[in-house]
Amino acid sequence: MKSSLSATFDWLRAAWPLWLAALWWGSLTALGLWVVPTLFAQMPTKALAGNAAAALFGVQSTVAVILGCGLLLATQTGAGGPSRAGALAARGFVLAGMLMALLLEFAVAPRIVARINLPLWHALGTAMLLVQWVCSAVVFWRLARSAAPYPSPQD
Repeated sequence: MKSSLSATFDWLRAAWPLWLAALWWGSLTALGLWVVPTLFAQMPTKALAGNAAAALFGVQSTVAVILGCGLLLATQTGAGGPSRAGALAARGFVLAGMLMALLLEFAVAPRIVARINLPLWHALGTAMLLVQWVCSAVVFWRLARSAAPYPSPQD
């Protein structure tokens, strides 16, 4: 019979990919639906709100890459996490989401901040953020679906 501590560690090892996916999806959701709209509603000028939003999106890109790397490690076969099918299906979406975060940070954001063809680059950045959000949601959904057999720490 396993000790309670051993069972808890087994549960954590199995569940941590789902927690990483939840953090990624949740951070994108909060930033896009609440934080940035609140900035534009509360700041005295759109330029100040845009600068603050750009800084926050830069942080979000870093968070996405870190969580994406953790998810790639967690979804390796034999990592003790989700089922092989769920892990492999999620990996492509993790990579696509990370690519969107990197492109947004290094290709699109500098043009938005420099106000170069702002409508075009803002629309492209919004689309890329939406694609990243969809990727994180799919990863979260697939890992949650494959998480059903995880034992609880009390078992």
